[in-house]
Amino acid sequence: MKLYYSHNLNPRVAVAVARHLGSPVEFIRARPFHPAQIEEFRKLNPNTRVPVLEEGGGTLWEADAIACRLSELAGSDFWRRDSSQPRMIQWVSWATHHLNNAAAVLYFEHVVIPQFPLQSRPPSAGTEKLGEALQEFRQFAAILDAHLRGRRWLLDDGRLSYADFRVASVLPFADKAGLPVDEFPEMARWHGQLMELKAWREPFDGIP
Repeated sequence: MKLYYSHNLNPRVAVAVARHLGSPVEFIRARPFHPAQIEEFRKLNPNTRVPVLEEGGGTLWEADAIACRLSELAGSDFWRRDSSQPRMIQWVSWATHHLNNAAAVLYFEHVVIPQFPLQSRPPSAGTEKLGEALQEFRQFAAILDAHLRGRRWLLDDGRLSYADFRVASVLPFADKAGLPVDEFPEMARWHGQLMELKAWREPFDGIP
């Protein structure tokens, strides 16, 4: 199996899952938008995005689907398959559409845009949109903070699950993105626990 990735948000999650599960994948760092690669990469994923898992002549794209498949192959309940699965998927969906959706605006502005050469940088989101994104992040972070009170991990069974990785997608970049994590002590405590896991803290260690 091959896992195509970059160092951006969603590919980072997929790589962290693979490292956490000890998945037998070959990690291939990709640049799907590069003019020299885009047409070939389109054969792997018509969206020309990473991550992509290549297995047995077929491909699977999207970080959540890849996490599900790798967990299945590992025989792990990291992706829950019991009665707690709906709750796990609730948090995965919530993070995608709410918390991380707001955080991604700030991440793109403060982390991604500065990586471009000055002459080809995408336009800024602007002060108003950035302010709205920050307000939304605080709104949803407060919900997460309240839920985590008295809990070690997100799910009621008290064990780590993929929901923890997915909800925390942007938090490793919190300082650079300007996310006020310190305002939410339970969220900060919870992510500190995640950072104790090498697969989450250093997913790219030892790979290109």
